[in-house]
Amino acid sequence: QVQLVESGGGLVQAGGSLRLSCAASGRTSSNYALGWFRQAPGKEREFVTAISRKGGSTLYADSVKGRFTISRDNAKNTVYLQMNSLKPEDTAVYYCAASRLLAIFTTTPSDYWGQGTQVTVSS
Repeated sequence: QVQLVESGGGLVQAGGSLRLSCAASGRTSSNYALGWFRQAPGKEREFVTAISRKGGSTLYADSVKGRFTISRDNAKNTVYLQMNSLKPEDTAVYYCAASRLLAIFTTTPSDYWGQGTQVTVSS
């Protein structure tokens, strides 16, 4: 069992930055790839980024490449999402997720989910 708790959301102006954190608890959390999805009002949840169990491989949605960076610290059981050059269309609830394999992150429902944190980007 893995519990995920997000933090770091908030209100920021376009062009600004935010860093989200997701603390994973459970003795097997380091055995999971971790990542982020987001859901804007009236839209389906979409994949944002994910990182492999040891942090050596990452995946990004085209819409965030070059602006967002995912990283993880397994000693702290935490995954981070650094978001730069934020745009109003990045406004959404951001969810942390855990899956057994990075390769299936975008094709298979994740095993565990956090409750989400709101990110609002004003124009």
